[in-house]
Parts: sequence; structure tokens; C-alpha cells
Amino acid sequence: MKIKNTNVKISAINIGVVGFFAFFFLVYVIISGEYVSLLWGIPILAALFVIPLVLSYMSATEYSDLAPIYEAEAKPVRVKTINESSIGNIVKIEGLVEKAMFKSLNRPQFHVADKTGMISVKMFTGLSEDINQDDIVEVYGQVIKRYVLVGDPVINAVVIRKIKKDVN
Repeated sequence: MKIKNTNVKISAINIGVVGFFAFFFLVYVIISGEYVSLLWGIPILAALFVIPLVLSYMSATEYSDLAPIYEAEAKPVRVKTINESSIGNIVKIEGLVEKAMFKSLNRPQFHVADKTGMISVKMFTGLSEDINQDDIVEVYGQVIKRYVLVGDPVINAVVIRKIKKDVN
């Protein structure tokens, strides 16, 4: 779905939650005969759907606003050079996607490898294009710790896009 030129996706889990509660709410209304409950139930079900959609839109627009800044400030690096001292740096890496996870949750994670090593790349918004295993990508993002205060360095990606490279 597009809202003001921004791709907005709702996760499958959110759709499942709305469907789950809608089913049980409708069963309750039919069994109890309290049709007045529809006056408050339908707006609540709509809110369960709309609130994550709005949050996804806000996140996507924030990331799209940050993209030009990250593209201008990022320093091209090799995966091997990313370590604890790189935390907070804005970087650009190019590599092969070895694994793609959690895309249906709108919080995709990737294992991206170049010739020097592999690193985890996380996004906290949906993708602007479909990225899959074995795609060659460029990633712009900031190096962070995996678990806020502890853990190995990972990249919080603002931009991840497919690139075409000659294999010569």
C-alpha cells in the first residue's frame, strides 16, 4: 500500500491478530445477541489495524528522509573492519545476502557477506524493494551493538538495495 509516495506494509502477524479478535468478537455478538457491542467493537478492531499501519508509515518516512544523509556521510568499509570501535559510525558495505529473515514482520534481518567476512544487518522498518538470499546489495547504516548495551556489532540499515556487479 502507498501513502503519499511511501510504501507501507502491514505485517502478517497484525492481520492475524485483527482476524483473531474479530472472529471471537463476532462469535460473542452472535451468541449473546448484544448488537450494541458493535458500536464500540468495530472501532476497536479498526484501531488494531490502523495504528500499526500509521506507525509503519511514520517509520518508513523517517527512514526515507534519513537515506540521503546516510548516503552522503557513509564511509565504504569491509565487513572485517567493523568492530567495537566502529559503533556509532555510519558505514556503507556491499555484499551477498547469505540469509534473509523476518521480512513478513516488517523488521527484516539479513546476513550480508563480502570477501572479508559476514555481518548481521537489521532494519526497523519494511523494505522498499524485495531483497532475498543470493542478492548482491549495498547497505547504508549505522553500526550498533546487537542488544543495545551488549553484543557484537551489527548494522542498523537505513538503506538496503540490490546492485548489479560484473562477475569478472
